[in-house]
Amino acid sequence: MLARLQQDELDTGPRHRGASTQRLCVATGAVKPVAEMIRFVVSPDGVAVPDLKHRLPGRGMWITATRQALRRAVTRKLFARGFKRDVKVAADFVESTERLLERGALEALAIAHKAGSVAIGFAKVETAIARGTVVGLVHAADAAHDGVRKLKAALRQRFADKADGIATIDAFTSTQLDLALGRPNVIHAALLAGPASKTFLARVERLGRFRADGDRNGRDEDL
Repeated sequence: MLARLQQDELDTGPRHRGASTQRLCVATGAVKPVAEMIRFVVSPDGVAVPDLKHRLPGRGMWITATRQALRRAVTRKLFARGFKRDVKVAADFVESTERLLERGALEALAIAHKAGSVAIGFAKVETAIARGTVVGLVHAADAAHDGVRKLKAALRQRFADKADGIATIDAFTSTQLDLALGRPNVIHAALLAGPASKTFLARVERLGRFRADGDRNGRDEDL
């Protein structure tokens, strides 16, 4: 059942909401860590806007970062009810929010590359694995199965039972990786330890959670 919309379901703005690590999702009624949610604000012209970095001014509404939770909020007109005003919501609001999450992840990958935390190309990935400096592998979504299999085997040989703890990302096409990393024909890359890689992994996790069906608590199943 949807939680009754209350005044405290809106925060008081990025500068005043304190160090809260959890918020109430207006779509599911669940209290969740902010890392699993998206903050939304209303622009001066009355349009609902995702605030992915939690920096936009004004009061904010929080929704679980899944497609289904956001669809529920749109379908049940929760933006207008929560903000207590007319709010314009684009017809492709869920899809455009997903595109913003995807763009944010790719921007983080570009920053990691500039920080020297990305090894690009099959041979360099193999070297990074052998050195034990890998915290994640990136494969293009259209990568050949054989190359992915060989790098997976190298990872297991080097890290043994710890290999499952190393992230493997295949959420982006080679074209997207080319643009993010500034070079052509990127099929395989390795993330090296560092804060920039950590940021990229966090954003990829959020994107994956958004694309996943339903909610871990099973509360987003029905629209």
